[in-house]
Amino acid sequence: MSALRRFLRLPVLGSLAAMLLVAALTLRAGAGTAASEHGNDIWGADYFPNAVLTDQDGHQFRFFDDLIKNKVVSLNFIFTSCAASCGLETARLREVQHLLGDRVGKDVFFYSISIDPLNDTPKELKAYATRFGAGPGWKFLTGKPSDIELIQRKLGLFDDMDVGKSLNQHSLDSMIGNQGTGRWMKSSPFETPEVTAAQLGSWLHNYKIEDRRAETDYANAPRRLRTMTSGESLFRSRCASCHSMRGDKTNASQIGPDLRGVLRRRSVEWVGRWIQEPDRMLAEKDPQAMALFAQYKQVLMPNMKLNRIEIDALLDYLAQDASLPTTGAKPVANR
Repeated sequence: MSALRRFLRLPVLGSLAAMLLVAALTLRAGAGTAASEHGNDIWGADYFPNAVLTDQDGHQFRFFDDLIKNKVVSLNFIFTSCAASCGLETARLREVQHLLGDRVGKDVFFYSISIDPLNDTPKELKAYATRFGAGPGWKFLTGKPSDIELIQRKLGLFDDMDVGKSLNQHSLDSMIGNQGTGRWMKSSPFETPEVTAAQLGSWLHNYKIEDRRAETDYANAPRRLRTMTSGESLFRSRCASCHSMRGDKTNASQIGPDLRGVLRRRSVEWVGRWIQEPDRMLAEKDPQAMALFAQYKQVLMPNMKLNRIEIDALLDYLAQDASLPTTGAKPVANR
């Protein structure tokens, strides 16, 4: 029996509810027709543009046909001179790439598209990808400004309220999805890499996870989960993609320095200000800031727009290893 017939045999509903349900069933039927014509997805060639984009190696690709059609993808928008959270997002995706291993470029694909295409040439994008250690299967793309804006709009990552504002105020979200099945979702740059890797590597592929509940033994489970401080939570979501706290100063693959004992090496005031306004310190050519910038492949420390309470919480977390008091440290006031 069809869904519409089943509906007609239901007890009488309010007229508005009935009309809404009939409309929903009609749209669903129409969506099924569209899906049969364009694969398994109602968001197909008639929805996404086939704009030509150029990657960091100078190769050209059509957005729909070559990059996303029937693929599991991660799409985000960056620009190479970004002083805000582009670097944080790129560093987090680098961790996701490491977790997925050689699947990236085979059954999962990463695309970072520049929103500053007039300045971000393939050469600039290649240098940016190299600084962050991006591996195979991850394309950094540029193209015509109008095409890139259209792609942003189609992905729901463009806000008309941002027109005329600084590029640093663009949407920080990325979009992950499986074009073939029509499953799409936004992903925050502050999401843990493990969660994003699981979404890209399993959920979007419709993998079935073996039910092992019968084998679960809770006898040795901890009675109380460890409470995470606000400072540790901030470190994990905002800092850990670039920095570690292991005391490992020899890891050349790190994007930024290991921060264990950092408050023994630098003053609380300097670290507090560096967290709050790294872009201003680089513009002022602060000697220590310039040395770090040069040492770590000129990767910009992002200005994460943290408030005073958040900065103090981070300083307290960093001080746990250094055994130094930091509460009351005074980063510069917002200007």
